Amino acid sequence: MDSLTQIVLGASVGEAVAGKKLGNKALLWGAIAGTVPDLDVLLSPWLDTVQELSFHRSVTHSFLFALLVSPLLAWLLRRFYKREQATFRDWTLLFFLGFTTHALLDSCTTWGTQLLWPFTDYGIAFYNIFVVDPLYTVPFLVFVTAAAFYPRHKPIRRYLNYAGLGISSAYLLFSFIAKASANEVFEKALQEQDISYSSYISKPTPLNTLFWAITVKSEEGFYHGFYSLLDADEQISYTFEPQQAYLLAPYRGSEKLERLLEISKGYYAVREAAEGGVLVNDLRFGMYDGWREEGGQYVFVYHVWQNEQGELEVEEINNRPKVDQAYLLDYWDRIRGLK
Repeated sequence: MDSLTQIVLGASVGEAVAGKKLGNKALLWGAIAGTVPDLDVLLSPWLDTVQELSFHRSVTHSFLFALLVSPLLAWLLRRFYKREQATFRDWTLLFFLGFTTHALLDSCTTWGTQLLWPFTDYGIAFYNIFVVDPLYTVPFLVFVTAAAFYPRHKPIRRYLNYAGLGISSAYLLFSFIAKASANEVFEKALQEQDISYSSYISKPTPLNTLFWAITVKSEEGFYHGFYSLLDADEQISYTFEPQQAYLLAPYRGSEKLERLLEISKGYYAVREAAEGGVLVNDLRFGMYDGWREEGGQYVFVYHVWQNEQGELEVEEINNRPKVDQAYLLDYWDRIRGLK
């Protein structure tokens, strides 16, 4: 999830663990705990594209990191705040829950989180919420901020914080229910259209959990479709895209390429690049504007080519859409079921 959401979640967890003993210090250190896992991005300047993709949401997002680092930070903070009532156990729990809730929330998004690193580098993803969702974050932020204005011993402080946790958790639960509902429609349409497939990934479109996209893996390629829970009918217009994996033949065997394909979990399509080499589309994220009749560009695209020394190069291509008023109005209409 985005940084603000993780800060709010961490602050709320800190308050729940030690708010009565630390007051707003619990909110502060909870927010810091909710931010620490994302500090892995500080190493990005020293990593190439594939290394960066592999490292993000790995070490610092793992359960092992939480287990090892939480007691160390607890020991330091316990020594620094000697006069506070919070015990070593309180500090350890604050950091452990701050780290693990961060990682688990990230696992609800599309990218994938290596919770079990170093035992596996598989990115666990539930695909039930977009990385930025104001309906999750804003109410949560309001309640946690309000709690900060009350003294630590006032019951209303805890009630406000728990209300924020409860509402955000209820919305997260709704996202799973909404996903299941959308999946039923997607699967029914696949059956009616006699489309055979081995697996699929469904995920919410940006900023909401009403409008869903699906990428369906078949033997020859992928089918893409969209559905809003507010649609008047359950008709899905699937579009087909060939995988064209044969275009990668000259580059197969390269550690960089194999890891890139592994990260995509097999959900990739390839096309030739005008400037030489190939473009690898990571289909897990789909297109920001694929729901439009004219289609759109994939969110994550990687240019793969060999340099003059025969070494494989991988570079991410920025395909972010132009988000203007017309786009937002069209998008809002599609969310509320207007095709």
